[in-house]
Amino acid sequence: MKVGFIGLGNMGAPMAANLAKAGHEVTGFDVAAPCPEGVTPAASAAEAAAGREVVITMLPNGEILRAVADEIIPAMNKGAVFLDCSTVDVESARAVAEQAEAAGLLPLDAPVSGGVGGAQAGTLTFMAGGSEEAFAKAAPLFEVMGQKAVHCGPSGNGQAAKICNNMILGVTMIATCEAFALADKLGLDRQKMYDVVSTSSGYSWVMNAYTPAPGIGASSPADNGYKPGFAAELMLKDLRLAQQAAEAADADTPMGQAAAELYERFVEHEGGRGMDFSAMLPRFEKRGRG
Repeated sequence: MKVGFIGLGNMGAPMAANLAKAGHEVTGFDVAAPCPEGVTPAASAAEAAAGREVVITMLPNGEILRAVADEIIPAMNKGAVFLDCSTVDVESARAVAEQAEAAGLLPLDAPVSGGVGGAQAGTLTFMAGGSEEAFAKAAPLFEVMGQKAVHCGPSGNGQAAKICNNMILGVTMIATCEAFALADKLGLDRQKMYDVVSTSSGYSWVMNAYTPAPGIGASSPADNGYKPGFAAELMLKDLRLAQQAAEAADADTPMGQAAAELYERFVEHEGGRGMDFSAMLPRFEKRGRG
C-alpha cells in the first residue's frame, strides 16, 4: 500500500520502518526527526499525505493533531484512510474525524498500547474508533505494526478505550507500590508478599507482568534503575486526558483524579520526570504517613 506517515519520533519511526520492511511504500514527514531506513522523506506533511491510500499520524497532542489535519486533509484523495495513532483528547479525535469525513475520507482514531518496545517489535495493540470500512482497509497495516487491533466503535472510541485502560493502569500501579511500601514497614518480605499477591485476589498486570519492585517477579524497568519503559510524564498525560474526558461526560472518577494528582506531584515536584511510572515505589518507600 502507499502510506504517508507524519510524526517520526520514538514511536512513529519504528512503526514506519516496520511498514517499509514489510514492502509498503512509505513516505514520511517530521518537523525535527529524520526518516528511518526505507522511508522516503517528504518536504511537508501535505506532500507526505498526497496520493496515499492511508495516512498515519503519530503526534504529541490534540492541538498539533488539529493543525496537521488542517494541512493534510485537503491534500488527501477521497476514500483514503486518515489513521491517527496519537493519544489525544476524545474531543479533538472526534472533531478531526468529522472534518475528515466531510472531505470524503475514512477516519480512524487508533491509539496504541505497548510502548517503544512494542513499536520496534511490531507487537502493539491498537484501539480503533471509526467505520467498519476504514478499519478493514487499515487491517493489513495493523497486522504489520502490532499483534492486536480492536474495533471499539465509532470515532473517538479508540481514545476512550485507551484512556480508560490507562486510568486503570495508573491507579493499579499506585496501589501496588503503596502495598510494597506498607509491607516493608510491617516487616513483610517483598518476595513473600509477591508470592501471595501474584496468586491471590490482588494479582494484576502491574504485579504479575510489570513488577515495580527490583529483583522480584517479572523483569521490568525496576530492574534497570527505573529507566522508562513507560515514562511517568506519559502516564500523567493519559491520566489528565481521562480527567478531561470525565469532566466532559460528567463521570465520577475519584480514584482516577487521585492518581492524576499523585503523578502530577511526582513528575512536576518530586523528580519523577524521566523515570518509569513504576518509580512510584521508591517515592512511597521514602515517605511516612504525613
